[in-house]
Amino acid sequence: MALTYDDVISKYEPVLGLEVHVELNTESKMFCSCSTTFGAEPNTQTCPVCLALPGALPVVNATAIESTIKIGLALNCQIAPYSRFARKNYFYPDMPKNFQISQYDEPICFDGYVDVEIETEEGPKQFRIEIERVHMEEDTGKSLHVGGATGRIHGAEYSLLDYNRAGIPLVEIVTKIVPGTGKYAPEVAKAYVAELRDILRGLKVSDVKMEQGSLRCDANVSLRIIGSEVLGTRSETKNVNSLRSVERAIRGEMIRHAELLNDGKKVKQETRHFQEESGLTRSGRSKEQAEDYRYFPEPDLVPVAPDAGWIETLRKQLPERPSLRRKRLKEEWSVPDKEMAAMINADVLDIVEATVLLGAEPTKARTWWLGEISRIANEKDSAIQDLSITPADVAEIVALVAAGELTDKLARQVVEGVIAGEGKPSEVVAKRGIKVVNDDGALMAAIEKVCAEQAETADKVRNGHVPAAGALIGAVMKETKGQADAARVRELLLGHLGQPTN
Repeated sequence: MALTYDDVISKYEPVLGLEVHVELNTESKMFCSCSTTFGAEPNTQTCPVCLALPGALPVVNATAIESTIKIGLALNCQIAPYSRFARKNYFYPDMPKNFQISQYDEPICFDGYVDVEIETEEGPKQFRIEIERVHMEEDTGKSLHVGGATGRIHGAEYSLLDYNRAGIPLVEIVTKIVPGTGKYAPEVAKAYVAELRDILRGLKVSDVKMEQGSLRCDANVSLRIIGSEVLGTRSETKNVNSLRSVERAIRGEMIRHAELLNDGKKVKQETRHFQEESGLTRSGRSKEQAEDYRYFPEPDLVPVAPDAGWIETLRKQLPERPSLRRKRLKEEWSVPDKEMAAMINADVLDIVEATVLLGAEPTKARTWWLGEISRIANEKDSAIQDLSITPADVAEIVALVAAGELTDKLARQVVEGVIAGEGKPSEVVAKRGIKVVNDDGALMAAIEKVCAEQAETADKVRNGHVPAAGALIGAVMKETKGQADAARVRELLLGHLGQPTN
């Protein structure tokens, strides 16, 4: 029997567990000097170490260690004075060694927390997500299954392997079980991943581009009868790569679990894969326990023992916490809650702040980024950050409008030109011949011409029907090729037709 989400939460309590994998933005891989540049030709960024050739030995990337400690500190974790790497063994078709160098019983960071706030029916509510561990490991290579309809191994004619990604530094952030979220579980999970993304971006340790896989979430979900202390069987939805999908995957799994339990069936402990089109998950493989991986200490790497003084130096270098920064900017800019939420959801807060720091008035800066620029990004099906317009460009456009050299309408043309690659705003203005007509004599000539051509409408305005002036103003704007200040045109037009201008 199909259940609604309300049916689920009336009977069951969800219990979450979230594992977030973060690719670090180091220049070289975790255990060798190969480049980590995204998008290179397949198998051009490999060496004997990441290809696991006989006799090749790994060497730990010091920057990756530093980045991981920064992450741990930002997540309020304890930093272990001593940690070590281990070999995690199972069949890895896309890992040349057929094992992964990871951390097991002695992670570098442990016992942290992140507080997130969401809007609920009862108003803003804060949830604390406790962090079990933050540990280092290496990413796998990438499999490409050729032939078939799904792009997956089932039905494919053959598979290709790209080892460029094998060995990329990876940090895994694992929560403790997260009970007590109730019907807000999907929203809490989404907010948690969003907060992590903001923290990591602020630390500058990853580009956190979920669409490229540099930040991805494994979402563990189980249900238990409300009031029971017995945990249900969990499923793990792997590699969810957008905030919206995190929320949808958890909501969908809660409904799927409840339908099975209501029908007297058992939930399998397994990995599942989220399907973007349907919002549902499909079965992957049965989920191994830790002992199935046959962990043992990595014999080719020495333990990691960071100096306590160095850790404190890194702690002092941490940037402002994202939640505190958002609160500060909201107050400094006097932004309504709805608009602050819009900037956060559109992922433009950093860009708006950069624009304001370059001299733009906050209201104008966010209006341009959330308005015209966002519209163009949607049309191009592109992220705003990927458009060829910068905070400096927008700050210049805001200044040109403030100086009266551009109207808002003309400024939109300039924005389009900058994004189209025509140059900086001043260059677009020059190339397109964009110029505000602010000569009252020229405007009056256009007004008189329009009034003569539309005499009947002009008479309506003379006789007190002021709303009819809109058609005349539009005609004057067309006559001046949109380069006149509409407010000034209205003022001159009404004065010409004997009507008050206020």
